[in-house]
Amino acid sequence: MTPPALTIYRADGFVARLFGLLARPRLAADEALYLAPCASVHTVFMRYAIDVAFVDASGHVLAVVSDLKPFRAAWCWRAHAAVEFAAGGAQRHGLRAGSVLIGANDAPPLSDPNQFNSKKVP
Repeated sequence: MTPPALTIYRADGFVARLFGLLARPRLAADEALYLAPCASVHTVFMRYAIDVAFVDASGHVLAVVSDLKPFRAAWCWRAHAAVEFAAGGAQRHGLRAGSVLIGANDAPPLSDPNQFNSKKVP
C-alpha cells in the first residue's frame, strides 16, 4: 500500500524555525513542517501533540517520536533536520527509523510563517 501524498513546508530561517508550528494553524493529515538545520524540537505553548521524524542530510529517518505532547521536548543529536507531523502522521505516512523521506530537502523555504509555500512529496 502506497502512503498518501504529503505536502511539506520548510522552515530554514531562524525566525521560521523558532516559531515553527506556533505560527500557523494545526497541520492537516497530509502536511508536515521540515525544520533545517534542527536536531531538537519542543512543544512549549502548543495545544496539541505532534509526531517528529529526525532525518539526516540525505533524508534518511534516524528516529521517530510519536505523540509528543505539549510542553515536552525531543532530540536526536545526529539529525540534520526534524519533520513535524500532526499526531499519527508519521505512522500514516509509513515513516520509521531507516525510511527515506524523498524530496524533503527540496521543499521550498518559507517566506513568511503565515504564507506557506508547498511542495508535494510522493
